[in-house]
Amino acid sequence: MHRLEFIARPAIGIAGPHLCPVPMTAQLPPTRSRLARILYGVLAYVCLGIGIVAIFVPGLPTTEFVLIAAWAATRSSPRLAAWLEHHKVFGPIIANWRNGKVITRRSKLAATFSMLACAAVMWLTLRHYWAIYAAIAGMLVVNLWIWSRPENPKGSNKQ
Repeated sequence: MHRLEFIARPAIGIAGPHLCPVPMTAQLPPTRSRLARILYGVLAYVCLGIGIVAIFVPGLPTTEFVLIAAWAATRSSPRLAAWLEHHKVFGPIIANWRNGKVITRRSKLAATFSMLACAAVMWLTLRHYWAIYAAIAGMLVVNLWIWSRPENPKGSNKQ
């Protein structure tokens, strides 16, 4: 689990600094090797791009690609890492994952219905039943794993 540390950081649209929790990984210096930083940066931007596309494409997971992008960004670009952590859409996903590998119920439902829609489309359009069964089995395993994750951070009394 990552420790949180309170630091003064200017907020967008607010005059003056305020205190906000920042995961310790966001404060790590990037990898020293220039080649490693470039490769982590490419991985971060490619995964972020796929994650953005996945918002609009059913069946393509958004959360996993955003988490990989955040991980790679902490090793390549503190600026990108900070932007992701403070982003309106991606920030809560990253914070929830870092604070107990939490997946919200809304995200679980969205993933489940997205997988069901993909399974229905495959069932209606594909003729190779072995491919359909393999894909549905994979979706079932992923869905079981998603629903096994907690919905609230540890110590939270939200129900």
